[in-house]
Amino acid sequence: MELIVISDPGAVADEASIINRLFEAGMTRFHLRKPDWKIDQFIDLLLGIDPTFYNAIALHQQHYLTGTFGIKRLHYTENQRVITGTEKLTQQNQKGYTLSTSVHHIAHISLLEYFDYAFFSPVFNSISKPGYQSQLEDGFRLEKVNALPKVIALGGIDETNLERVREMNFDGAAVLGAIWNDPYQAVATFKRLKDLANN
Repeated sequence: MELIVISDPGAVADEASIINRLFEAGMTRFHLRKPDWKIDQFIDLLLGIDPTFYNAIALHQQHYLTGTFGIKRLHYTENQRVITGTEKLTQQNQKGYTLSTSVHHIAHISLLEYFDYAFFSPVFNSISKPGYQSQLEDGFRLEKVNALPKVIALGGIDETNLERVREMNFDGAAVLGAIWNDPYQAVATFKRLKDLANN
């Protein structure tokens, strides 16, 4: 099962160092999401990350930095997806970009023809966003019509419920609060989650 780490939306002490160590510990995909950051903050953080890991980073904002840093992964929020024309998405597909997006309704997944994978949330009650509650019924199981896009579970995922994500038939899991609520333990927590995801 795929395991994706999403950045803390705010500033984290020694963040670039932690990100490098997460990659060294086996992280294969990192989503850089800083909705309130300015361009220079993005640049400073990216400059602190080992360039050998850029191919595994997806940008949620500042998409135009892809050329500067050789990043080929772009994430679109639901709103961005709606206002971005199919022509632009087609061009990005043709240029070899890996595109991802976010959805909050299962019915929308089948409409995502330009995207390689989608975050579906909240699967469980969010760790990082108090009050962001799961709407899924007990015993929920994802029924997919097509192989793509892959559907990645997001929201409230930690060591206690990662196995339930697999039972729900998701292609993978994305974690945020489980990693960043205690940055000093981020790498150790990631290693435990990775072991669970690989079993």
